[in-house]
Amino acid sequence: MSDMMIKVIPLILFFAVMVGIGLYCRRHATDVNGFVLGGRSVGPWLTAFAYGTSYFSAVVFVGYAGQFGWRYGIAATWAGIGNALLGSLLAWVVLGRRTRIMTQHLDSATMPEFFGKRFGSRALKLCASVIIFIFLIPYTASLYNGLSRLFAMAFDVDYSVCVIAMAVLTGVYVIAGGYMATAINDFIQGIIMIVGIIAVILAVLKSQGGFLAALDGLARVSDPSVSTTPGVFASFFGPDPVGLLGVVLLTSLGTWGLPQMVQKFYAIKSENAISKGTIISTIFAIIVSGGCYFLGGFGRLYSDEIDVAANGYDSIIPTMLSGLPTILIAIVVILVLSASMSTLSSLVLASSSTLTLDFIKDNIIKDMDEKRQVRWMRALVVVFIAISVVLALIQYKSNVTFIAQLMGISWGALAGAFLAPFLYGLYWKRTTRAACWVNFIFTTVVMLANIFVGSSFPALLQSPINAGAFCMLAGLVIVPVVSLLTPASAPARVEEIFSCYSQTVTVSVRDSIGDESVQ
Repeated sequence: MSDMMIKVIPLILFFAVMVGIGLYCRRHATDVNGFVLGGRSVGPWLTAFAYGTSYFSAVVFVGYAGQFGWRYGIAATWAGIGNALLGSLLAWVVLGRRTRIMTQHLDSATMPEFFGKRFGSRALKLCASVIIFIFLIPYTASLYNGLSRLFAMAFDVDYSVCVIAMAVLTGVYVIAGGYMATAINDFIQGIIMIVGIIAVILAVLKSQGGFLAALDGLARVSDPSVSTTPGVFASFFGPDPVGLLGVVLLTSLGTWGLPQMVQKFYAIKSENAISKGTIISTIFAIIVSGGCYFLGGFGRLYSDEIDVAANGYDSIIPTMLSGLPTILIAIVVILVLSASMSTLSSLVLASSSTLTLDFIKDNIIKDMDEKRQVRWMRALVVVFIAISVVLALIQYKSNVTFIAQLMGISWGALAGAFLAPFLYGLYWKRTTRAACWVNFIFTTVVMLANIFVGSSFPALLQSPINAGAFCMLAGLVIVPVVSLLTPASAPARVEEIFSCYSQTVTVSVRDSIGDESVQ
């Protein structure tokens, strides 16, 4: 069998399975609840893998792992550890249960709908939906960019062909099966990602003489423009601990405010599923994210083959993998496809549902029945994918080429705007509508200014990564301060909203033994 066939056959099988699952799940996507949330009956394994695969895409594997591995060396692994502990474990513990309970109580299927009903403001809901639509687009463009690098390395295929093929196939299974198809495909794609990243790490380390030899080689690398400390790229915290901390915060804490991530908690089935999902999601993040950044940390061992100045950071990981055996390259291609398609499906579902339920319904079109809402969401999946494809092709030919830059803008704007209002909204009765508005405006202005006049920012905040982390941390201060300085919401309404946490429910002894011992 030729090398090309070894690469192509697994790819065809992969696409066939993804589309087949989408068609199989059509019966779960006949109404809004089914299409957007899978009927709020998704189990722990599917939810945990949906969360993890939406979290980690080609942006992480190609863009972030390459860029931050090059900048910080083996210390970049801290970003993966942060993703597991802050972005997965703590996010599930702090947000999972409360999000599931309150969103069901408010009958909200999207994050903007949550803001609108929690704070009694239609305008707030509309504003949140616009922010989501605008800032998810650069994130989506970054997914295509990362994928194109690996396809070019493996198949020598034109970038536009990669983009269109991935977009069409993802659109087919999302349109057909909605959230349930996405969740099942995410599970399969997650298994591929785990197996793939372990296989790739072992192969790369073996090519460098093993882990200890690779670490020794990294310790001998020097770059006076970064640091004059000997062995800094093999050190515990790397050459720039402060910059590394910004990466950890944005890529870890940022998930708490991303609509496509938080929405996974809306759909989970039960209390028991949340507990199991927390463990599964954390282990998944340790393997996949920790593995990606750990692999990227050895990028400088290939410095004689990489011209970062000419080809950018996004060329680092593809160069590291280009010398692997054909079967491993096939695994890598499917790995990155899995990561990218799972994230893309999550993004287009979040965007289409947000536009339909929060913007078009009751504002542009009155009295939309369930079937009409689902038709609009399916149509908007097509529109959103088409826009993102066009922008990805334009972006590819422009001077904005770094994946991490695009993702930093998107994550920074979304997480900065939504994290604090959402978190305080779940836990603190005194959170006010005005505080949400101030935080939305503050973050949007800062991130837009970073795009257009970033060079005038203080040196530390010129990077969209650091600017996004700053907005998230600032929001945690802005929301409580503004809430205390502005009129509180109507007490009766707030008490009714928070009553969902004190409702009495009946469960079996298997789920809870109660406050008193069973005689």
